[in-house]
Amino acid sequence: MSLGGGLRPVVVAIAVMAPPVLRLLCVHGYRQDGRSFRERTGSLRKALRKRAELLYVSSPLRVPLSLGASAQPPAVAGDGTQMGETEEDGRGWWFSNPAEDSFNALDRVESCKGLEESLETISKAMTELGPFDGIMGFSQGAALVAMVCALKQKGDPRFQFDFAILVAGFKSRCKLHEHFYQEPIAVPSLHVFGDTDRVIPGQLSQDLSTSFVDPVILTHSGGHFVPVAAAQKLVYLEFLERFRRSNLSHK
Repeated sequence: MSLGGGLRPVVVAIAVMAPPVLRLLCVHGYRQDGRSFRERTGSLRKALRKRAELLYVSSPLRVPLSLGASAQPPAVAGDGTQMGETEEDGRGWWFSNPAEDSFNALDRVESCKGLEESLETISKAMTELGPFDGIMGFSQGAALVAMVCALKQKGDPRFQFDFAILVAGFKSRCKLHEHFYQEPIAVPSLHVFGDTDRVIPGQLSQDLSTSFVDPVILTHSGGHFVPVAAAQKLVYLEFLERFRRSNLSHK
């Protein structure tokens, strides 16, 4: 009661939970490593701030320096950097030419080298740095992410996540990898690729997307890089929001 005999108003504070920040494991491209990929996706991290946290992993396979500059041509990224240039500590997720420890996305080969070791590296990262809501890959890293999604689909307990973002991805042309694409992959996916990509032509990325059930497709007019212009940022945010809201409803 108040001094005037009236009732005191009751103030009830209702806490409104914000959708959680998603955690993404980021898988670099050929001749990059986790550090360099992180540096080159600074604009993406800024665009996804407060919505997604990006953590990076490096392949265990080192690309010989003598091969780094000739394995595939460089491509200029949107900010003027070279997304395909030789890195001081360049790495790859598997080699299509085991004799030379080199890789070319267009190589049609019977066998390759290093994939199992790389899959174990992804598994270890998910255990030690996780849990993760999603996984994102660029170029050869996106091709690896597609394989990880296929393994998840088959019930591989090493890979626990809800969605995938594949930038400039492609199907491996190694015969030993054909089994990854035999069944439709139901992992929710966003596929991003450039119309003028000279390293991984857009048709290769389009072909990879057909291995997924109901893929979201985002094309841009540029080349071999992770685009973060206003139009692409909107698509990223809309795609991620599905899983932020889903996570909130499960809390």
